[in-house]
Amino acid sequence: MLWLSLLFPQFPLEVLAGDPALQSGSVAITRAVIENEHILVADAAAREAGVLAGMRLAAAWARQPLLTVLERRSDLEAAALKRLACWAGGFTPDVCIRDESSLLLEIEGCLRLFGGLDVLLKQILDGLTAQGFTVRHALAPTPMAASWFALVVPETHCFDADQLRLAVANLPVAVLASSPDVAARIQAFGLQRIGDLMALPRAALMRRVGAAPLLALSKALGELPDLRQRFIFPDQFCETLELPARIEHAGALLYAGQRLVAALCGWLANRASGVATCLLWLEHERGRDKAESATRIELRFAEPTRDANRITRVLRERLERLRLPSSVLIMRLEAASAETLPGRDGQLFTRASSGAAGGSAESGSIGALVERLEARLGEGNVMRLEQIADHRPECASRLVPWSAVDESVKMIEINAAPRPLWLLPKPEALKEISGRPQRYGPLELMNGPERIESGWWDADEQDAVGDVQRDYFVARSTRQEWLWIFRAETGWFLHGVFA
Repeated sequence: MLWLSLLFPQFPLEVLAGDPALQSGSVAITRAVIENEHILVADAAAREAGVLAGMRLAAAWARQPLLTVLERRSDLEAAALKRLACWAGGFTPDVCIRDESSLLLEIEGCLRLFGGLDVLLKQILDGLTAQGFTVRHALAPTPMAASWFALVVPETHCFDADQLRLAVANLPVAVLASSPDVAARIQAFGLQRIGDLMALPRAALMRRVGAAPLLALSKALGELPDLRQRFIFPDQFCETLELPARIEHAGALLYAGQRLVAALCGWLANRASGVATCLLWLEHERGRDKAESATRIELRFAEPTRDANRITRVLRERLERLRLPSSVLIMRLEAASAETLPGRDGQLFTRASSGAAGGSAESGSIGALVERLEARLGEGNVMRLEQIADHRPECASRLVPWSAVDESVKMIEINAAPRPLWLLPKPEALKEISGRPQRYGPLELMNGPERIESGWWDADEQDAVGDVQRDYFVARSTRQEWLWIFRAETGWFLHGVFA
């Protein structure tokens, strides 16, 4: 096994922080999260001013009078860690929540799928950075060792048992302390490194310091199994995100929305599914006299997808055109139904490097363009042609909304004769000189005739084409245009142009 430990040292602060792009001004904003009147974690600007973790709040304000203080929200941290676990499901099904600010991912079985460790690790770290989280990572054959490395010596990559034993031996003995009492007993020996402790007799150590530190060491070295409870992915996706501040403009919701989208895409990837429709609910601030109803935003896609970039593009288009009735306090993303999304065949001699939670190959499809146009122009305003079993060109197709076309309907083939992609709204009459049709000079007939006639069944209907008797030809003009013309009783007519 190969375990990846992800430790979030600034997690209590970053869960409460808003979009960094919205923070402007000449005065640097310093922030810190407090718990029981003590500094729990501070941002870089506050640390430069001397505000450190463990410091009393009064002392921190003495060092930085402009310090912005945020009360710790353990409930928001637990919800955020759950969302990150869902997001991590886009890389591996084996996800464990280790503690309140770290995750463990078993990734050995996923390396070939993503094209190797470097590619997979880059996608994971870039994804966390895009969501606004600072992360320390480490790799080891055991989850306990990976967690220790991420805490003490981040970016350690350990792959085999011999290398693991040497790396663990160099760690400080403080990582073994599960409580202040145990830490005091270990420090009484005067030992600095775990390697010094490993040289002592285990039986005597167990009597002096207890069994817990030595059991942890055995699990870290792989001598004992370290069973971890896997994260259970929910059957339906419904995630709520409480915003750190009131949001007055819809465009400012995108940053928070990206965290919900990332969790959704990881959940979908874990289920090998995609979503054709999802709902975003915006819960507004309740006024004194009345409560504003929640704003419902339906995100529709031309085909089932789990591509985070694709979903985010549609979300951005919808938010940019939304006017909020009042400020937003809570966002909720729902995807009640997921559709099975079949995988794609890869090439034999190319490395797989598709995205974890979405498969970036979807990003260039026609469906992504349609979704973006519908988000801008409105649903039902993007049309495409649907074929109809009628031999008359004017009646062989009709415009329908994109989403109304049934993909399961097979294409209709009436005949194999050439047809232009573009028809004139109404046939255009052509001049005739010595029996030859003219358009910027005489036309050269290249193919034909093709006889199309009849249509008596709708001859009496209003605005219907009715009965026709035509001989169609493919013609070339002096301008090298390829035209679709026909001869009727009343003369020659231009009906279409070939691309």
